[in-house]
Amino acid sequence: MSSLWDAIAEQIAAATGEPFSVQKNQTVGGGCINAAHRLGDGGREYFVKLNDDHLLDMFEAEAEALQAMADTNTVRVPRPVCWGTAAGQSFLVMENLELGGRGGLETFGRQLAAMHGATSSRFGWHRDNTIGSTPQPNTPDVDWVRFWRERRLGFQLELAARKGHGGALQKKGEALMDRLDGLFDGYDPEPSLLHGDLWGGNYAVTRDGEPAIFDPATYYGDREADLAMTELFGGFGGAFFSAYHEAWPVDPGYSTRKTLYNLYHMLNHLNLFGGGYGFSSERMMDELLSELR
Repeated sequence: MSSLWDAIAEQIAAATGEPFSVQKNQTVGGGCINAAHRLGDGGREYFVKLNDDHLLDMFEAEAEALQAMADTNTVRVPRPVCWGTAAGQSFLVMENLELGGRGGLETFGRQLAAMHGATSSRFGWHRDNTIGSTPQPNTPDVDWVRFWRERRLGFQLELAARKGHGGALQKKGEALMDRLDGLFDGYDPEPSLLHGDLWGGNYAVTRDGEPAIFDPATYYGDREADLAMTELFGGFGGAFFSAYHEAWPVDPGYSTRKTLYNLYHMLNHLNLFGGGYGFSSERMMDELLSELR
């Protein structure tokens, strides 16, 4: 492994313009997709993700997403430093954030609203990326409903079918996609810059009290999609939502559409992990179809 770390050290030195040699190499747990390490030279520290060398595109997309969010000068993200391949591994080196602070959700609500204010002329992104380890197609489109139908729900349902999840799941999914426009009557979202995978595990607070987000699946889409996921696995709490809504109120239809947006993540969990996520996906489809009668 020494050749890997030497190569990464050389890339860090080239990217920063300062010599770097690995004096500290600490394994960081908690991830289920990539291996992670914290590298230090006695003065500076960096956070490094590793995976197989054929997955470099995933790290390149993540680096571009982090930079896009950083460029909004809103919420804190770990800035990318360098990425590449060495010794059969792909790697992404980024700023090491000292995490461990508390609170920050009210500030984060305002910052996320400001980040969503960064918009584009089309939905999607200039490249595909991943949601977890699942491919996420982002071919741009001016029509949000079509984008969501084809690039999000349709893609996940096709993947589910290939994995053997058919029957009622596919029947209900097709019915929902056919009637999807009915959930957007009178609502025309802007293409906002999204984190794309904004659950509690991808949020933390630095020791200096700054909210921070990481592990993005970025694209331009309806900001409600980000907000919906903050409610999917426990939620971020009232202070966050109050601050966000004060900065940029949401449309009344969000209370229904958040189920649609979280259905995408539930289907993705089905495709990644199987189990009861199929039943949960069907229940969400039933709820949405009942709104469309």
